[in-house]
Amino acid sequence: MGIDKGWRRHMAGAVGAFVLLAGTAGAQTTLIHAGTLLAVPGQKPLARQTLVVTDGKVAAVRAGYLDAAAAGVAGDARIIDLKDGFVLPGLIDCHVHLMGELGPGSILAEVRDDPEVAVLEGAMYAHRTLMAGFTTVRELGSPARTAFALRDAIAKGEVEGPTILAAGQMISITAGHGDANGFNEAVTHALRPESVCDGADDCRRAVREQIRKGADVIKLATTGGVLSNIAAGTGQQMFDDEAKAVIDTAHMMGKRVASHAHAAAGINLALRHGVDSVEHGSYLDADSIALLKQKGAYLVPTLLAGHTVVEMARSSTTLTPAQASKALEVGEQMRNSFAGAVKAGVKVAFGTDSGVSRHGDNALEFKLMVDAGMPAADAIKAATVNAADLLDRTARIGTLEPGKDADIIAVAGNPLTDVTELMRVRFVMRQGVLHKQDGAPVTFVPGGR
Repeated sequence: MGIDKGWRRHMAGAVGAFVLLAGTAGAQTTLIHAGTLLAVPGQKPLARQTLVVTDGKVAAVRAGYLDAAAAGVAGDARIIDLKDGFVLPGLIDCHVHLMGELGPGSILAEVRDDPEVAVLEGAMYAHRTLMAGFTTVRELGSPARTAFALRDAIAKGEVEGPTILAAGQMISITAGHGDANGFNEAVTHALRPESVCDGADDCRRAVREQIRKGADVIKLATTGGVLSNIAAGTGQQMFDDEAKAVIDTAHMMGKRVASHAHAAAGINLALRHGVDSVEHGSYLDADSIALLKQKGAYLVPTLLAGHTVVEMARSSTTLTPAQASKALEVGEQMRNSFAGAVKAGVKVAFGTDSGVSRHGDNALEFKLMVDAGMPAADAIKAATVNAADLLDRTARIGTLEPGKDADIIAVAGNPLTDVTELMRVRFVMRQGVLHKQDGAPVTFVPGGR
């Protein structure tokens, strides 16, 4: 009559693991021998562990280096030797743009390339992202239905890449950060996305249109941005009723909302109306910090984007004059705001804005976060446990526990003491499918899951 809750949780976990293992007969089972395993970021890593992977899921985590018989697996099992590695959950990037990459030809590409070209380039960038150890990404803005098409092809096993949660087109006001700008009138109107809206009713329409097309998440721009080719600055660009309409409509339809927001007024506007994450957060003020903590929202810092555009503004002709002046102002401020948020205990989820930076370099964000004052353990948690929470995928990803997706990576050294180890991922498995081993890609067979 007096069984404590801890014992009940232990027994429930044991029963769950037994059920998963019992189903391994006739299924492909892989045993991963991990020299060091960080199964739950934020907790202490364990030595000499075996991960049992069956049908794309983690079936069990067991102490010692077990063979099939000792692991309770009927029949043979593939064994992967990572005894010299540090094994942890697949990384999650909450802010990418897979359909392109900023460079000298970016402006021309907007008027030259068809959506089909963007999808094919996106497949290439998705592969680079997966090889870097990122097994899940949130795609926060792409032309037409390109990200939805790539997301679905990856989910079917037809294309190699990370699991994608896609926003489709960003909700923006006329002349705002998500509008077409910097072109002549005819081109501007031809390129204008249907997600541009003015007034609360029109913004509700824009949200519903993206959801109809398949959006997993909604993104809006409550402020200007660095890369919009217009000298409108990075201040607030939406009225209260417009932002509220976007956020309320998305939440009503079961979608979480991310707000591109640099200036404090636009950050605070989004937070007051219940946005789930603030992207960039370059000019956080005291009210921003208080609202982030009060509302339980996440900051997605994208320090790599700030770092990249500052370098471009100083050393290349990639940015237009309007973009370069904003980049030099925002880049350093982004780092300072992040440092203040870390000290204040704001919740942080990992995001890079890759597409501004080069795809595949996502893990450089870890170094920038640590350099700005975040402990390496917290940065890793931001890219696993916290990111999974923000994406509402805690039941599937973020840790290596029984029942979770077998999204697994490994590096040679300990990233808790040298976070740059995550820039040199040696092993990648996504949903039980091996994509990289010993630092080299594994041959991918489309549909051969």
